[in-house]
Amino acid sequence: MNQVVVTGVGAVSALGVGRDLLWMRLLGGQSGLRPMQRFETTGLRNTLAGEVPEDEWAPLAVEGEPRVTGYARVAAGEALRQSRLRSETVRVALVVATNFGAQDDLWMQAAGARRLAGGDYGSTAQVLAREFGVDGPVVTLSNACSSGTQAVGHAADLIRYGLADAAIAVGTDELGLFCLSGLSILHTITTDTIRPFDVKRSGTIFGEGAGAVLLESVECAAAREATALALVLGYGVTNNAYHMTAPDKGGEGMVVAMRRALDQAGIGPERIGHVNAHATGTEHHDPAETAAVKTVLGDHAYQVPVSAIKGATGHAMGAAGALEAVVSIMALRDQVVPPTLGLDEPDPACDLDCVPGRSRPAEFDVVLSVSAGLGGNNAAVLLGRC
Repeated sequence: MNQVVVTGVGAVSALGVGRDLLWMRLLGGQSGLRPMQRFETTGLRNTLAGEVPEDEWAPLAVEGEPRVTGYARVAAGEALRQSRLRSETVRVALVVATNFGAQDDLWMQAAGARRLAGGDYGSTAQVLAREFGVDGPVVTLSNACSSGTQAVGHAADLIRYGLADAAIAVGTDELGLFCLSGLSILHTITTDTIRPFDVKRSGTIFGEGAGAVLLESVECAAAREATALALVLGYGVTNNAYHMTAPDKGGEGMVVAMRRALDQAGIGPERIGHVNAHATGTEHHDPAETAAVKTVLGDHAYQVPVSAIKGATGHAMGAAGALEAVVSIMALRDQVVPPTLGLDEPDPACDLDCVPGRSRPAEFDVVLSVSAGLGGNNAAVLLGRC
């Protein structure tokens, strides 16, 4: 199988437009959670959300383009520019992940008819394929909140098995009344703020944006003397079908996904030096994820810093795993572990080193990034230092 490297990353998030702003503000302990400006919040459980800053987004917006597509376009463009890949010279694939697509635009259009219009989840991928001249496989994934991580892993597999020389993996979602209303009804949203691994956690806060990762085979990158930012060592995905909204208490689905990633990489758990956790700040998920990490890593789990970035970005749904992959790659590059914001009083059931409040320098060669979603979807990707 072909080895896979990362040669470009891009981001749009509540912390700003661009990977550098995301990384700088995250390490600086800044939170992108703020009162929502685009929507009337009456009836929602919280006024807070991780909206993309409008003053940074407005100059880049295209009239009539759904935000979910615009965010993906800008993040993917940034990754391509960093990579300097010319799509006309190699076989390029595209994998786009989203939870809701442009459903909110469609909902607003159909509101007068009191019905929900059918959404074309593939429209963003179609736009990006035309924009960037993609001539290889084009895939759209919608597997709940593990979708972004699955996009990175699936794109890497397309290269590993010789179906493409390079691939753009993008996770993208936009905030809207359609998704926020449903998530409020489910009581997934907290009335407080998101507190990953904290004893007072009571739910999550949602965000939006896009993360993009440009992947290539080692041979493709070497042939054009591209700079490799990281290695994609392994990928695992599962669906444990345990419950529509709750994880099983031991996090067995996450355990299997992590072990599959390790098996594909051919490395042992002792090689993992940092974990970027899904950590939604919900009552049942955070202890289940903690248990899963301890099951996979054993005693080594207590020596590994575990970060959760949702306290800064909000839970960006289909974009979450992709943004977390971008952050993991930047962490490998700079040898810095980002902080977990919102963690003030650790829950004894979440007894790992969860890096509260401040970033931390560290030496590590492998990062494990984990995602989970409603319905039992789980994904894990292992990223290595070049």
